[in-house]
Amino acid sequence: MKYKVKKTAGAVKLNGNWDEGQWAKANILEIQNYMGEKPKHFPKTQAKLLYDSNNIYVFFKVEDNYVCSAAQQTHGPVWRDSCVEFFFAPDTNQKDVYFNLETNCGGTMYFRYNDLQNDIKKLVEISDCKKIEVYHSLPKLIQEEITTPTVWYVSYRLPLSIISKYGKIQKPESGVFWNANFYKCADLSSHPHWLTWSPVDYPTPNFHLPQYFGILEFK
Repeated sequence: MKYKVKKTAGAVKLNGNWDEGQWAKANILEIQNYMGEKPKHFPKTQAKLLYDSNNIYVFFKVEDNYVCSAAQQTHGPVWRDSCVEFFFAPDTNQKDVYFNLETNCGGTMYFRYNDLQNDIKKLVEISDCKKIEVYHSLPKLIQEEITTPTVWYVSYRLPLSIISKYGKIQKPESGVFWNANFYKCADLSSHPHWLTWSPVDYPTPNFHLPQYFGILEFK
């Protein structure tokens, strides 16, 4: 799988306007593969990316029907909620080194650096997480699961300086490649599912398999 990330020529707004402003120029990727048994509830999940000299911008759109959001603290178990995830390896010379940035529909995030070869897992400091501007269309807390058709959005601006603080990075520019995958899950919802962009050939749900990452090509 390959996704072409376009460079933005102007300011990128973080909101729920999927097709407006700079986002209208971004390519769309579909998170339409699954792990485990085929889920009964298969929310249509899409993402867009843009970049500039200092940031990566990520925008998720989910057409859902069973939505929950309980985790409210940074680095809480957001994957139990209705959650979208961006896993990326910013240095293709280190394929076992990657970050996982997971965000529930209420905008709460879990952000970690991973080095599989050296068995290192390090949470990104909360002070750095606060530098990531996040937009979420739904409330931070959803106490009772929403069980009606709901479209929700999460978008964020991820400063490249945060990534380089924790690991090596091939700075995005035309001709640079990263490895990445995108996921949608909701482990403790009434209709759990584990969806992926790049297919993952593994018998049980496991997103931490960088050998199955697809390719981000910066344009």
